[in-house]
Amino acid sequence: MKPIFKRGPSLESRLLIVVVLSLALLVSDGLYGIFTPVRSVLTTFVSPIQYIASLPASLLNASSNRIISQEELIAENDLLIQQMMALQADNQRYQGLLAENEQLRKLLDAPVQTALPKTVAELMAVDNNPYSLQVLINKGSLSGVYNSQPVIDDQGIVGQIVDVAQTTSRVLLVSDLSHAIPVRILRNNLRLIANGSGELNALNVRHVAHSADIAEGDILVTSGLGNIFPEGYPVAVIASVVRDEGQPFATVKATPLARLDRLRYLLLLGRENTPLETRNE
Repeated sequence: MKPIFKRGPSLESRLLIVVVLSLALLVSDGLYGIFTPVRSVLTTFVSPIQYIASLPASLLNASSNRIISQEELIAENDLLIQQMMALQADNQRYQGLLAENEQLRKLLDAPVQTALPKTVAELMAVDNNPYSLQVLINKGSLSGVYNSQPVIDDQGIVGQIVDVAQTTSRVLLVSDLSHAIPVRILRNNLRLIANGSGELNALNVRHVAHSADIAEGDILVTSGLGNIFPEGYPVAVIASVVRDEGQPFATVKATPLARLDRLRYLLLLGRENTPLETRNE
């Protein structure tokens, strides 16, 4: 009886045959390149499979790079914000210093009698007495400050020194009720007296005849009389003139040119040949 299935070569024989054929094919391909076209075709077919197989890794790398880039961008953005805020703070300080420098330059370049000794002072405090308009400055007798010394800002007359200590002094503002200053109208040299009204931004010009040549907008400057304020410094501008024939004199109001409500730096004018410190310590 013949077996249904014939037994083929043994496994060892098959393995040997496969190894011999493989070596023969390798040698033939290495020497003659007979499988190069076949390999090219197979590579073409396998490439999509390789691409699909590598896709998850590529996506993972892209996501990782994107996360790293986003973190770097966030960190860089935070750093830029910090730098911008620091620059803005520096810019604000720069603008403040620029304005401060401009004000100091105006003070030092104040017009009229530039040969007079000058001392720059800074406001320290404002008197809280409602019946007295005075301010405290950071210059005193050690800096050559003396009583009745005239004080100006970059716009006009502020007042005069009324009390001197070694390192500080008090300035009586022109608008104080007890203050009076001889003035003249710049337009026509009419001489008058400007008195404080007790209000910070108002002066009274008293004993003005109805027939006096005075009008709104006239500039009042120091007349030089009284030997306290040098001649020619701006004091005030005429704000209103009311002529009531029932009154002996016209009612004249003026507005100080000095910025009495926003003082910071002041200039003290000395007498000629009076040694004064001319720098701000």
